[in-house]
Amino acid sequence: MDLTEKTLSSEKIFDGRILHVRRDTVELPDGGTGFREVVDHPGGVCVLALDDENRALLVSQYRYPYEKVLREIPAGKLEYGEDPTQAAIRELKEETGASSGDFRPLGELYPSPGYCGEIIRMYLARDLTFGEAHPDEDEFLNLERVPFDELVEQVLSGEIKDAKTIAAVLKGKLLLQM
Repeated sequence: MDLTEKTLSSEKIFDGRILHVRRDTVELPDGGTGFREVVDHPGGVCVLALDDENRALLVSQYRYPYEKVLREIPAGKLEYGEDPTQAAIRELKEETGASSGDFRPLGELYPSPGYCGEIIRMYLARDLTFGEAHPDEDEFLNLERVPFDELVEQVLSGEIKDAKTIAAVLKGKLLLQM
């Protein structure tokens, strides 16, 4: 069975600075009609950065939707049309002051495919050098370095709840063992 849904019409519901929401009418695989509410998002990047002592760089920041501080790997939103690799390099530098001599992709993550078109590109950064961090003016972060194996344990125990951090840490752990 072909599972493709065909867009019949689309209506803008909300146009924000970051998010755009639309309601689409679709033709379902069985010929019926359905509705899909979709959040359009430019995407994001995240970086699993490991220093020369195999410690991961984590940032803690208040996340308003959850009303608490979360610990995450450095990350940021893409501008529409922006190159993801360049954005990841920029975000790592802005949030941690780090630059990488060994920067490689870890793949893509679809955080909420049921309603959101966001794609997060994940990267691994090693061979780090450090300068001064320059977070965005509305970004307040605490930086810490956590032994990578300890971070893996924090992911497995559920202490780390951020999806992009979980995916990048576990993928990075497996790839570094190969």
